[in-house]
Amino acid sequence: MEAGIDSRPAETVVRWHRAGFRAYWTWLSRHRMRQDRKRISPEMRQLIFRMVAENPTWRNPRIHGELKMLGFEVSERTVSRWMRRAPRCPEPAKRWAAFLSNHREAIAAMDFFALPTLAFGVLYCFFVISHDRRRILHWGVACHSSSAWVMQQLREAFPYDSSSKYLIFRSRH
Repeated sequence: MEAGIDSRPAETVVRWHRAGFRAYWTWLSRHRMRQDRKRISPEMRQLIFRMVAENPTWRNPRIHGELKMLGFEVSERTVSRWMRRAPRCPEPAKRWAAFLSNHREAIAAMDFFALPTLAFGVLYCFFVISHDRRRILHWGVACHSSSAWVMQQLREAFPYDSSSKYLIFRSRH
C-alpha cells in the first residue's frame, strides 16, 4: 500500500456493498413465489417401497421405468430418493451374521488393493486374515503384480492342508 493513502473509505464502500447485497437477497428470498415440487402420495411411496422389497436387484432406472409403464408420473431422482428411505429386510443380514459367528474358525478373508506412492508409483498389497482371532495369516507387497504373484501369495498363506474352509474376498466395484 502506498504511503499517505487511507484504505478506510474503500473498506467502508465494500462493507456498504456487501450489506446491500445481503439485504437484497434477504428481501428476494422472502418475497419470491415459492414453487414447491409436487409431492408424491403415500400410496406411491408404499408402491416404491414394495417394489424395492420384492425386487432387490432392481435399481432406480428400472423401478422408474416400471412406474412409468403403470402410468405414474414421477422423476427418476424422486424414485432414487425414496428408494434410500425404503425399510430394509433384516433377514439376509441376520443370516450372514449367524453364518459368520457359527463358522468363524473356518473363515479367512483376503483383500487385494493398490496404494499410490509419493513418487507417483503404485504398490500392490495383498493380505489374508483369520476371522477366529482376527490375526493376519499372510501379507505381501509388490511394485508389479501378476496372477503368478497372487497365486504364490495364496500358496504362502495356506501351505499344504492348512487352508480355511471358507475364503471371503472383498470386492470393490
